[in-house]
Amino acid sequence: MAEVKHLVVAKFKEGVVVEEILKGMTELVSTMDMVKSFEWGTDMIGEEMLRQGFTHVFIMTFNNGEDLASYFNHPSHNDFIGTFQAVLENALVFDFPAVVIKAPS
Repeated sequence: MAEVKHLVVAKFKEGVVVEEILKGMTELVSTMDMVKSFEWGTDMIGEEMLRQGFTHVFIMTFNNGEDLASYFNHPSHNDFIGTFQAVLENALVFDFPAVVIKAPS
């Protein structure tokens, strides 16, 4: 079975200290064995028309759908998600099985 990706594209509320949220996310995923990898980044082009105010992307990789479900149901995730949602103006979320065309070298 293919790996599963959890992708969040975020637009934070005005005045949010994103570094504090990133610290919380890093602490969260570092204690959860079902998270295979965690990556994040900010838009580097900055064309407002294209990004529509969204500035950050977060990607978690799981071995399978069961690990993703375990993550969603984990008490630590449930504690953190309230904090995360409170600072969001908007978000896009996708959970999908990865189709790898060219694997990292």
